[in-house]
Amino acid sequence: MTDGWDWRRPGGSPAPAEGPVPGQPPPGAEGGTTSPWWSDALADPWRDPYAPAAVIVPATVPAGTGEPEPVTDPDVPTRPGLRQVVLISLITALLAGSLGSALTYAFLRGGDGPVLGAQTGQAPALAQRKPESLAGVAERVLPSVVTVRVASFGGTSEGSGFVVSADGYIVTNDHVVADGPGRATVVFHDGSTAAGRVVGQEPESDIAVLKVTRGGLTPVQFGDSDALAVGDPVLAMGSPLSLANTVTAGIVSALDRTLRAGEPGGPTRYYAAIQTDAAVNHGNSGGPLVDSGGRVVGVNSTIKSLVADGQEAGNIGLAFAIPINQAKRVTEEIIGTGKARRTVIGADFAGTGVAGGGVRLNVVDPAGPAAAAGMRNGDVVMRLAGHPMTDPADPVALVRKYAPGSVVAVEYRRGSARHHTSVTLAADAK
Repeated sequence: MTDGWDWRRPGGSPAPAEGPVPGQPPPGAEGGTTSPWWSDALADPWRDPYAPAAVIVPATVPAGTGEPEPVTDPDVPTRPGLRQVVLISLITALLAGSLGSALTYAFLRGGDGPVLGAQTGQAPALAQRKPESLAGVAERVLPSVVTVRVASFGGTSEGSGFVVSADGYIVTNDHVVADGPGRATVVFHDGSTAAGRVVGQEPESDIAVLKVTRGGLTPVQFGDSDALAVGDPVLAMGSPLSLANTVTAGIVSALDRTLRAGEPGGPTRYYAAIQTDAAVNHGNSGGPLVDSGGRVVGVNSTIKSLVADGQEAGNIGLAFAIPINQAKRVTEEIIGTGKARRTVIGADFAGTGVAGGGVRLNVVDPAGPAAAAGMRNGDVVMRLAGHPMTDPADPVALVRKYAPGSVVAVEYRRGSARHHTSVTLAADAK
């Protein structure tokens, strides 16, 4: 029995020359009746694996035309007409333009403010800043900051300064005016100038006071340098590299940083300085260091830089300012008497290399504050006012910070024994 195809064909035997007639049962079928599943089996391509794998659909020719009826596939996309193209382009352009205008409007408004560039018929007002913002602080203080130019035989040197009284007193660094003839040109915030004379100087504290004859000056507001903390924000103002009205920002990066500086053949300057990372360069000397409230807390004085001797130093993120409490005291004494007192402890200190740390008292003045507190030659000062001593400049710089009559705590070593005492500082007899 077969399933409707010649089972002998795979063996190679030829197929019958004539196949069964469609609609007739194959020879030997019972009763000769027609079987629906058998009737066209031999002509069925899906039944015969050797028949072509194609389905033939007879074409239908429309009556009277002689041509086949065209067939259209409804799923094939059609090309849009010109009208559709124009309409779609127009809608797209309108949407894009509306969206762009809305975004631009929102951006330029910046929230609830007026649209930038709006034509109001009036000159645009200057941008307003909150008084406590850095811009607000700079706006308040800059009118009190000046440029100081000093002509000497070596050329013209330039630094900064700031107005401390309405009648024309100006503070700057001693090293800004040290080589001059006692006169300077003061350039104000608005570019106007005035002649200034040097009222007095304190070289070791690096403070000098000028006086100009000019009205309408706005003095700075003083802060409290003893209230500063590491991390407090500060602004440095002045004329670095002859760029007047420059403001740089940073933080207080250290306090009571003891330094010793000075030019060859000149005075030795001592600083128990405010260290800041605000950018300070040549020309900033004498300008104010200002806290976030617009109060002057220091006088920018010196910088550190990685250069060889004789080369110009530049900012590397380390600058140092004289604490304003010290500068204010020196300034008041110069204005009042023409000179300032230097605070001393009454002893000279030896070099480094002391076993166990500290600095050695080399010579103690028998009539000085150290001797009065029980200290003797050879004692080693370990701490002064809570600060560890590692260099002979440390106690001198720290003492200069205090006013004569101040009392400071001292820890010292005599042999292997540790001692604590209080020293009442005095003014130098010079």
